[in-house]
Amino acid sequence: MKKIFFQIVFICLSPFVFAQVGINTSNPDQSAILDINSNEKGILLPRLTSTERDAILNPANGLIIYNTDSDEIQINTNTSATPNWEALSITATSTASPGQSTKYSNVDVTTNVNNNTSIHLPVFGLAEWNDNTSLYVIDNVNHTVTVNETGRYEILVNASILSTSNSARKAPEMYISVNGTQVGSFSSTGYMRRANGHEETTLNLNEVIQVNAGDVISIDILRTGNTGTVNLRSSGSTNFYIEKIL
Repeated sequence: MKKIFFQIVFICLSPFVFAQVGINTSNPDQSAILDINSNEKGILLPRLTSTERDAILNPANGLIIYNTDSDEIQINTNTSATPNWEALSITATSTASPGQSTKYSNVDVTTNVNNNTSIHLPVFGLAEWNDNTSLYVIDNVNHTVTVNETGRYEILVNASILSTSNSARKAPEMYISVNGTQVGSFSSTGYMRRANGHEETTLNLNEVIQVNAGDVISIDILRTGNTGTVNLRSSGSTNFYIEKIL
């Protein structure tokens, strides 16, 4: 114990120390002036009340103490003449991590997606997975997902559609909406003829978008060709995927 004490005192008092000092290690990290190694004990900072802290004469910028009144580690972020004691937060600011994702597929095969006015693609029927239900809140009635953390997200959508009426040349288009406003490009394809077996097609979207916490995302689809009923082709044939990438 005395050895450790004198090593610390030596570092603090000598202005000409250039070597690293290791405690319980013979190979201190080259970037550290002091490298303390232990797998069973921690470092105990000076414990002061707010009154005792404020009585420190000319506290250096960067001085660290543990405030027993507020039960927090504090650091002086200002000058010694006008100290400003800021708490070092140990509370996580993010509940999400890059790579967390969710994937849903459809069970609805009866909704007509070929309408004059856009509707939300009924894709949120079956959860394939949801890595973070606090981050991705699914509304499978209104067919939306609310994203509860600001960041950059990748969205993939594949919609398999089928013409189920005799009118020819139907061609729905699909796009991503955030809070009811289109974001990114349209997904479109050649028309479905309803002749010689040309009754099915697929719409695909792949976008990376910036999202703010609380934004509501939907996949919107509407008619751009002839009228007539178009449904999702079969259960599970249409899917939605979103992943936090930043």
